[in-house]
Amino acid sequence: MFSRLKKSIESFSNSLAEKFKTKEIKPEDFDEIGNDFLLELVENDVAYSVAEEIINTLKNTIIGKRVPKNSDIKESIKEALVDFIKKNIPEPDFDIIEAIKNKQAKEKKPFIIIFMGINGVGKTTSIAKLANYIKKNGMTPLIVAADTFRAGSQEQLQVHADRLGVPIIRAKYNSDPASIAFDGIAYAEKKNIPVVLIDTAGRMHVDRDLINELKKIIDVVGYDLRLLVIDALSGNDSVEQAIAYEKNVGYEGFFLTKSDADTKGGVALSISVETKKPIYFLGTGQNYDDIVPFNKEWLIKTLLGEK
Repeated sequence: MFSRLKKSIESFSNSLAEKFKTKEIKPEDFDEIGNDFLLELVENDVAYSVAEEIINTLKNTIIGKRVPKNSDIKESIKEALVDFIKKNIPEPDFDIIEAIKNKQAKEKKPFIIIFMGINGVGKTTSIAKLANYIKKNGMTPLIVAADTFRAGSQEQLQVHADRLGVPIIRAKYNSDPASIAFDGIAYAEKKNIPVVLIDTAGRMHVDRDLINELKKIIDVVGYDLRLLVIDALSGNDSVEQAIAYEKNVGYEGFFLTKSDADTKGGVALSISVETKKPIYFLGTGQNYDDIVPFNKEWLIKTLLGEK
């Protein structure tokens, strides 16, 4: 996971450390190596603006602070990157399991999570993984299949619900998704189900009709958390999706899928830095248990090999 980006960081550190052995590094010395590193960051799906921020952070550390010759330049680079991640990558400001329990205890109402995103990013599988995660934490979620547009979507969620042993609300294709979502919330309240996971049709951010349909669902049922599902393999398209969905709909954070197959790692950095919104979960494999709650320490350990 993220092996190419990690290798690029190591290569940059080694190159700079080698130069540092013979002379004090001047801005022009750093720029020569830094420009190559910037291009490698972009090749690893880091958005160009984010790559520039990283390079400027490193340059200010190495040049601006005049790292002594006998210091460990690799350690200084690592510390600068850790500092960048801690300052620029947001984390969820609440634990979902605790939030579900708190709402149920105070309001006796279900915690509503709405999933959105374009076709093919893995919304259905992500819902199943989160349902399993919630169930393993002692609660039974309700899945609401409000995607009445894509053929097979209802059946896919039914299969997941049956395997996980959780209830599901379905409807006929081409029926009103907002009505299905409303009925799902009503059912959850009647049965005292603590959390509702709502699937929505995959839609491009330029599809006005489907975007309006999504906004209607949100207006009708409300929400506690809106998750934009992003494919970790989608490259810089991910940033475009994130910005467009924020502009047209709004959301609180991300569910990043297919992270296990992502050798680059730039998407995880870019979407968070560009939008200032946190990743809540990562999908890390094909099984229901392959879900990881995101935090900055996990990212630091993955990229830099330490906490």
